[in-house]
Amino acid sequence: MQFPLIDRQLLSDLRLVHGVLGFVVFLLFLFQARLGLQIRKARKAHQPLPFPIIKRHRKAGPILLVLVVITYFFGVVLVLLDTGDLFEHPFHLLAGSLVVAAGITALILSRKIKGQDSVYRVPHYTTGLALLGLFLVQVFLGIGVLF
Repeated sequence: MQFPLIDRQLLSDLRLVHGVLGFVVFLLFLFQARLGLQIRKARKAHQPLPFPIIKRHRKAGPILLVLVVITYFFGVVLVLLDTGDLFEHPFHLLAGSLVVAAGITALILSRKIKGQDSVYRVPHYTTGLALLGLFLVQVFLGIGVLF
């Protein structure tokens, strides 16, 4: 089989789209984290809970996870079309896989949070922080892949 399987210019454009989409999703996750921190701050200070923020945070999480998974598989398909070797960029692949895993874990934990003193709150928080850290690494690795 002759690689790349699609036109080089189209492939280059799609790689840029993948990078921009990934960066936009990262920015959306930063906004999601900000909402979560506002909720956490109110809860820790024993203030009234900001229910509109809680509702927005709960609604956005699954949508963001879907966007992460779409972006991940978009990148996988691009690499396979370009070289046929999934491990062409192993660290970027690893970081992306860990971002997806952390997102799934955070979503599962969030669904188990019930009541004020749920034992799942801290793991959800730390998983979210790990996700942001991994996503930041992913962005920098992706910039290296693009240029």
